[in-house]
Amino acid sequence: MEQMLPASRENDTFSFRAFGEPCSISPDGITLSGEVITGPEGILLALYARNARKQPAQLEPFKPFRGLKGSMPYPGAFSLRAEASLIPFVNHIQKSKKRVIELFDGHENPRAGGDFSCTLFPFPKIPLCYVFYTSDEEFPASVTCLFGANAELFLPVDGLADVAEHTATKIIELVTSEGQRNGSQPREA
Repeated sequence: MEQMLPASRENDTFSFRAFGEPCSISPDGITLSGEVITGPEGILLALYARNARKQPAQLEPFKPFRGLKGSMPYPGAFSLRAEASLIPFVNHIQKSKKRVIELFDGHENPRAGGDFSCTLFPFPKIPLCYVFYTSDEEFPASVTCLFGANAELFLPVDGLADVAEHTATKIIELVTSEGQRNGSQPREA
C-alpha cells in the first residue's frame, strides 16, 4: 500500500494528501485533516485505496472526460459541476493560483495552453490539468478539466468525475476565503 497509494506508513496507518488535506487510512477509518469522514469523500478515498496499483500516474497525454471509457452519458453533468462551476471565479483563481497549486501539490503547466493552466493532484495518482481562459470583449471565461493519461487505473470513471467536482469545490472555497481575507468578494470572472 505504501508504494501503491503512495503513502507513508506508521503501524497500520497510511498517510498521504487528498483534496489538499492530510489524509489517513487505517482500520479505524478514513480521516481528512484529523476528522473521520464517511460521506462521499470517504467513499472516493476507499475506492482509491481499493484500486491502488503499483503503476505510476502518467500525466500525458491528458484526456478530456468524454475521452474516458464509460463516460457517456455523463459529460454534460461533468462539465457543469467540474468546469462551469469554476467559470465565475477564473480571475480570482488566476490571482490565487500559487496557493491553489501549493494546496494540491501541483505545478504550473503552460504547455497545456489557455491564459493560464496548472496540474493539480487531488489524490497522489489522479492528476487533473486545468486550462483557464479569462474573459475578454469577444469571449467569456472558460475552464477545461483534463485527466492524466491512465487515471482510469486508479478510480472508476464516476469516481474520477466526483474527484474533479470535489476539487472544483475546494478551489472555490480557497479563492472565496482568500477574497474575504483580502476584502474582495469573488463573484464574477
